[in-house]
This record gives sequence, structure tokens and C-alpha cells, in this order.
Amino acid sequence: MSAMARGVFTALFLLIAAFPALAQDEVTLFNGAGKPEAYIAVDDELTIYLWSGKPVAYLKEDSAGGYDVYGFNGQHLGWFLKGIVWSHDGTASCAVKEVLQSTEYEPYKAYKQYKPYKAYTQYAPYRPYFSNSFGDTPCRFLLGSGAQ
Repeated sequence: MSAMARGVFTALFLLIAAFPALAQDEVTLFNGAGKPEAYIAVDDELTIYLWSGKPVAYLKEDSAGGYDVYGFNGQHLGWFLKGIVWSHDGTASCAVKEVLQSTEYEPYKAYKQYKPYKAYTQYAPYRPYFSNSFGDTPCRFLLGSGAQ
């Protein structure tokens, strides 16, 4: 095997070996129908990206043992608790695969766009009583409302 072929083989091996590690640092968020709409980049300051690659929100740990979901525009969008993104009306908007009964195949994600600066944040409202169903606000709309 020539040195060039060995170099190409080594580069391909490293690329393939590194791909699962990259995917493990992202948590997919599905809508109520099980379609992937966004993901949390765990190694990128818990930033939430839409499937298109647009950064729209981020998670900030709260004092009650969960996370507040803030848009880059500073708006409080909801809460992330037990694998579910809850909206202000107490209904679910997105959830991780483990919470749902079935999910669709995850297509390739678009490249991540640059993150904007975080705006000053609103105070988080009191948590409502959480329902056991998905609400009328689609996941991408709720999270997309935090974009700058």
C-alpha cells in the first residue's frame, strides 16, 4: 500500500471514528408527532439549534433542578425538565426520543450558523402545572421565537 493510500485510509478512519462522538454531544428534540425539529448542542453551552442550523435559544440551569429556556433575544421561552420543553401554558412543545413512543428518522442536520450574543434575559415566570399532552405551539415556533 502506498504512503498516499495509507494516509487517505487513516484520514477516513479517523473521520468515521470521530463521527459518533460528535453525534453524542447533541440531543435531538422532536415535536409531538415524532419529527426532529431542533437539537441541543451539549458541548456548545447548551445551545438549541433548529434543524436548519440556526441558533435560537439556550438552556440555563435554574434553582429548582431544571433548566430555563431562553431565546438569544432575551425572552424566556419555557422550561426543559425530564426531557421535555414546556411552554408557558404548561403544555409540551418538544421532547427527547426517550420520552416519546416513536420518532421519525433523523435526517442530516445543516451546518451550525454563528451564534448571536445573548441579550439581557427576562425573569422566568412561575412554573405552571404541566399537562400530560403536547400543546398547539409547534416546537420550531416556540424555539424560533427566541431568535434575534
